[in-house]
Formats: sequence, C-alpha cells, structure tokens
Amino acid sequence: MSKPSSSSNRGDRPVTLAAVIGAHGIAGEVRLKVFAEDLAAHKSFNGGTLTLKSVRGGSNGVIARFAEVADRNAAEALRGTELTVPRAALPPLGEGEYYHIDLLDLPVVDEDGAPIGRVVAIDDYGAGDVIEIERPDGKRFMVPMRPEAVPAWDDEKLVVASTFLEV
Repeated sequence: MSKPSSSSNRGDRPVTLAAVIGAHGIAGEVRLKVFAEDLAAHKSFNGGTLTLKSVRGGSNGVIARFAEVADRNAAEALRGTELTVPRAALPPLGEGEYYHIDLLDLPVVDEDGAPIGRVVAIDDYGAGDVIEIERPDGKRFMVPMRPEAVPAWDDEKLVVASTFLEV
C-alpha cells in the first residue's frame, strides 16, 4: 500500500483524540474516552480553548484536568465535548500507515480509475479496519483495509480491487 503524501491539504482538519464523558470529583477534573495512544503529547485542544494540565488513568476512563475548568459544574458542562487537534499536530506516519481522518471523504475508484463512491466511515471490528464506501446512489458497502482489497491510496483517492466491489 502507498501512504498519503506529506503534502496533504488535509493538515488543518481537526482530529478527535478524546471525548469528555463526565465530571470526576468536585475539583473540575473530567473523565475521558480516549481514541489516541498518547493524549499527554498534546497540551492544547479545540483551537487553544482547552489546555491540558494533567492526565492519568482511572477506573472508569482516563481522568484529565484542564486549566480552564475550575469546578465540577464547569466539568459537567463539557460532557460530550470532543477534544481535537489539527491533523498537522499528529506524528508522521511510517510506510503503510494512515490516520482515519486521511481516508474519510476520499473519492474511491476501481483499479482502472472508474469512480465508485467515497469513504464515509472506518470501523474496527477486531480483525483490522473496515472501510465503508457510499456509492452515488446512496448504497453502501464495506471492504477490509488490507492490500488485496485496497492496493493503493494517497491524498487524492482510494483504490479498491475489482474483486471486492459489489455488483
């Protein structure tokens, strides 16, 4: 598989790294559902509106403290808030690696370049990522994100092998 080029125009797209699932205690800490391996590598979220002071594991999600959140009421008000950073703030990728944000909304073509649809979702059911593709007529189908199904992608398109296309 080819990886997206570093000159991608998607660098400013916000990437969700976590979501606030509730308050923790009375001092303004929040519980997070985290979607990234290392949340602590980022100190600023949501365009600089939230500054991470500390993060630690908890029994019911990750516990975080933000400089702008002083009490439980302020923490509760953040429930449902997604914590985002710009795509450009993420570490560089190795060969064959990708961030979901890089694939979402990509046009999908077959091996001859004929348009198929666009990527609308990426799920992981335990055996690896599955790409959901929506055709122009609104019908959707899924393909595994494996070299035999997706032989190539870049920042312009995702190629799906003909044997994985629904008829």
